[in-house]
Amino acid sequence: MDVTLHLAQDPEADALLGRSPLAALVGMLLDQQVPMEWAFKGPATIAQRLGTDDLDAHEIAAYEPEAFAALLSQKPAVHRYPASMAKRIQQLCQYLVEHYDGDAEAVWKDVATGKDLLKRLAELPGFGKQKAQIFLALLGKQLGVRPTGWREAAGSYGEPDSFRSVADITGPESLVKVRAHKQEMKAAAKAAKASGS
Repeated sequence: MDVTLHLAQDPEADALLGRSPLAALVGMLLDQQVPMEWAFKGPATIAQRLGTDDLDAHEIAAYEPEAFAALLSQKPAVHRYPASMAKRIQQLCQYLVEHYDGDAEAVWKDVATGKDLLKRLAELPGFGKQKAQIFLALLGKQLGVRPTGWREAAGSYGEPDSFRSVADITGPESLVKVRAHKQEMKAAAKAAKASGS
């Protein structure tokens, strides 16, 4: 895996996401309740604070929990909720160590179908169905991981040129389109809630 992603909108952070399967998974995990760029810059910040140029699932899984939470809480914090996200990242890494010998890429390597890949992603701690589908779409659209039926398994996120999620961001212009789509969806949900439907 060595692709150029544009999710953090920061060259170093994006380079890490493009070459490190674990960094990409951690970025996806952090992508909630904070701006997307902040979330996807997180893996590079964590690596820097650990004094390394990549993330290691074994190291993070074994890290003393309070010390790891403190690492994420340093200013600028890696997330709006650094302590709870530190716990989630450690749970993810512990799961990867237990089920995939710490190799994040093994989650999708040699998987036969999109349905199987979606199941594997949804089993990861912190990944619900929607997050799993978005990450599956990212793997297919930008990272060349395309098992049979991957678009269908990714749902609407797998549609070509849909600009629904991080899977569709390839630069500043597509970022604007994805942001606009998310704002439309929030407005529609708010209007539906207000009308009681």
